[in-house]
Amino acid sequence: MDLNSLIETTVVGLGFELVDIEMSPRGRTIRVFIDAPEKERGIDVDDCAKVSNQLTRVFEVENVDFDRLEISSPGMDRVVKKVADFARFAGQDIQIKLRIPQNNRRNFQGTLLGCADGKVGLRLEKDDVELEFNNIEKARLVPRFD
Repeated sequence: MDLNSLIETTVVGLGFELVDIEMSPRGRTIRVFIDAPEKERGIDVDDCAKVSNQLTRVFEVENVDFDRLEISSPGMDRVVKKVADFARFAGQDIQIKLRIPQNNRRNFQGTLLGCADGKVGLRLEKDDVELEFNNIEKARLVPRFD
């Protein structure tokens, strides 16, 4: 089992959603971002400690060599990666960077309209655009402070 699958199986088994995994260049630091959509207040320190303790045990058994393990909530500017996330966060502001430019443009920011048929809808200031899901390099929510 590869490391990503191992982490996802463990996190999901504990009742959390795996949002993202980041590794330092030599894999010595592993950062795991988790969420609990059903919890009104989101992830807390106890949740992070629970996942950290379990992953540490799993890594020992599986002989995963690392120096540091960090568990965190995804934050207000969370990464949006899965098709289900693009549907879940419809109506929120988002920044999207494309792999290949569309109409000579790689960066977009607007209101997320959702995802259907492999296309992500985005409302810009002047018009709406559809972006190919498979062409998205990176997407992050943009927090609103009213």
